[in-house]
Amino acid sequence: MSLADFVKEKRKTVKLTQPELAEKAGVGLRFIRELEQGKQSLRLDKVNQVLQLFGYEVGAIPGKRSPDS
Repeated sequence: MSLADFVKEKRKTVKLTQPELAEKAGVGLRFIRELEQGKQSLRLDKVNQVLQLFGYEVGAIPGKRSPDS
């Protein structure tokens, strides 16, 4: 699941609109829209502000290696 889909699903689960999520997270509505649309370049600190509302944060995880590696 993409980060965009994850945030959108969590937002809908707790019955928040995009403007409500933006206000609660302390970020702009444009940021929420771009996040949910999967924009490739977003500020990580703001992404974590949004994810913290759902008890999550972005972190490093081991990458998948191809069999050739």
